[in-house]
Amino acid sequence: MSDRRGTWLLPALAPVCSAAVRVFYRFQALGDPPPAGPVLFVANHPNSIVDAIVVAATVGRPIRFLAKATLFDEPGLGALIRAGGAIPVYRRQDDPALTERNARVFEAVHEALASGDAVGILPEGLSHSEPSLTRLRTGAARISLGASERKGIHFPIVPVGIVARQKQTFRSECAALVGEPVPWDDLAGRSESDVEAVRELTDRIELGLRSVTVNVERLEDRRIVECAEAIFASEQKLDTSQETRVRRLREASERLALLRETRPEAVESLFADVESFAWTLDVLGIRPRDLDRTARLHSTAGWFLRVFGLLFVGGPISAVGHVVFFIPYQLTDWIATRPQIRLERQSTWKLLGGAVLHISWIALISLAVGILIGPKWAVFSAVCLPLLAIATQFVRDRWRQARKQARRYMLLRRKGRVRERLVEQRGRLARSLEELRRAARPGPGDPPQP
Repeated sequence: MSDRRGTWLLPALAPVCSAAVRVFYRFQALGDPPPAGPVLFVANHPNSIVDAIVVAATVGRPIRFLAKATLFDEPGLGALIRAGGAIPVYRRQDDPALTERNARVFEAVHEALASGDAVGILPEGLSHSEPSLTRLRTGAARISLGASERKGIHFPIVPVGIVARQKQTFRSECAALVGEPVPWDDLAGRSESDVEAVRELTDRIELGLRSVTVNVERLEDRRIVECAEAIFASEQKLDTSQETRVRRLREASERLALLRETRPEAVESLFADVESFAWTLDVLGIRPRDLDRTARLHSTAGWFLRVFGLLFVGGPISAVGHVVFFIPYQLTDWIATRPQIRLERQSTWKLLGGAVLHISWIALISLAVGILIGPKWAVFSAVCLPLLAIATQFVRDRWRQARKQARRYMLLRRKGRVRERLVEQRGRLARSLEELRRAARPGPGDPPQP
């Protein structure tokens, strides 16, 4: 067995990470990761430490990550990373003199895989906010070839794509897609020093990651591609599940790259129209698919009863929760959004920093209650305050959803002409998008174009 001394958090890593990521995001894990046996999970890296948390939540089993060695020296965080069974990697940009230690790192990873462990690696190396995958490092390929050569084992290399609407925003949508294993049977047994084999396997890993991520040329393209996909899907009444939506986004981004080379003027003109349409919907607070819904709130009387119940029962709870947790909530946001905190690190500061601040705040209140009233009330506070935080967030989410439904109801009922014009514009854009789509080379699974 691999050395797991001091890794007390590893057995509970998946459920702890799942709870954390589902509190921070509206999260969905899609696909079927291998439930047992050695496996190397590779993922994109848009979101600092949160990426490892998302992958651990997705695979649903203990997983040992490769993490940069400098994190192990961080107060508090370093102890958690060690407890989670992470393996340190010494990067040249951190300290060139320490990179020779990576030979022992590879040995540790080989031992973990030989023992049947799951290992996770983020082969881009650096967290970033680029609109596409950056060039992959060769570490994942070298680890795989080395383990195959030295330990005589073969295992799946499984890509995990992390796709978030607004990765730094609390309660935004996030999905993790588990892809098909990367084919590398023909490379097994070749040496990690075989430059050609390493490059070939790295290229295949990149293709695997691109199959479960959305990649565009420009940062501003992402929002336009998302709106174009929503227009087309709502007009064609297509499946709107996260998995098929991400697949369409990926295919749209691939076609966009092709069309920019062949019909750049048509692309930019249509994108300007899509952007204008997206801006109008943003002002109205709706999405393209909302235009197809009837001007009813699923039985208006029933909807009002539910909202009244939400306000009557949940309103006081939410109000108390907002007052009680106002200081740690605001302090978390202030710390995470300071100018020196890069965009790709904000969610990590919010998730981990917010957890520390809220837990400390609950402990402080419970201690104060214990001193002022008594130990029993301190225990009562320590149990009830986390439940209050969860209930507050639940009511807040439901109230936000109710407001959106009410806004949509008013638009569709009171502004019928606005809706008609928007439906007409959506149809026109969908037809233009279809024409442009057919102008690109066929994508995987598409029928041959005439």
